[in-house]
Amino acid sequence: MHKRILIAASAWLSLAGFQAPPAPAPQAEVSIWRLDCGEIHVTDLDVFSDAWLYEGQQKTLTDSCYLIRNGDRYMLWDSGLPAALVGNSAVDGVFRLSLRTSIRDQLARFGVRPDQIAFVAISHSHFDHIGQASDFPAATLLIGRADWEVIRANPESAARFVPWISGGATVRPVGRDHDVFGDRSVVMLDMPGHTPGHHSLLVRASGRAPILLTGDLYHFTEQVRNAGVPIFNTNRADTLASFARFHAISDALGAQIVIQHEPNDIMRVPPIPTTPQ
Repeated sequence: MHKRILIAASAWLSLAGFQAPPAPAPQAEVSIWRLDCGEIHVTDLDVFSDAWLYEGQQKTLTDSCYLIRNGDRYMLWDSGLPAALVGNSAVDGVFRLSLRTSIRDQLARFGVRPDQIAFVAISHSHFDHIGQASDFPAATLLIGRADWEVIRANPESAARFVPWISGGATVRPVGRDHDVFGDRSVVMLDMPGHTPGHHSLLVRASGRAPILLTGDLYHFTEQVRNAGVPIFNTNRADTLASFARFHAISDALGAQIVIQHEPNDIMRVPPIPTTPQ
């Protein structure tokens, strides 16, 4: 009986033109390094809670970006504060902003040219994540579709994306999750709530546990413990749902969480070397 079933199944698959899926291609070596993209001193931390969780508190946050190499292709995750701030500081409401060095200078010391960046992927549309994107006009821009519409409608934000808005460079608005290199090594994760199109990032770097970069799902450790939702998030329910999904992914994969604005967390990713590798 089993033999007849197998023969019949084989005949049906042949008639249907079935082809077995190809074997997966060997995965390239994947590496990740941290970039210094600025510092943000917050004089009223309570803007990060709509439940008065941090009244009277201040905190200095990092603004970190990341360089990811998959084989011979490079990706930049987030682009920090504007390069015009190098050596200067500025105040924007409760935020005191400063920047020591530009992304391009850090890449140059590592031996990577701007035109070698294949993808600039942006977690969301806020000013401290988009500041140096236009320094990489040859790259394909990856950004949440809803956030891309916000950027296009805001002249100040749009000015940071002239190569893509003008049509001179390729933009790929991302609706849900997005497998950047096509091998599941780097996946943009749909995590709305902070902004409508906000994404976090899963990185399966070679030789280590998977890494989950938060984007701005969280800004510092206390938010993880007490589910602090910033007053400027666009949707509270979406934020809480994204919290739950993010931690479900972390638990399932045994991933290491890196809160991009948390000074203690970013040390889990090595800084970009100062000499080529």
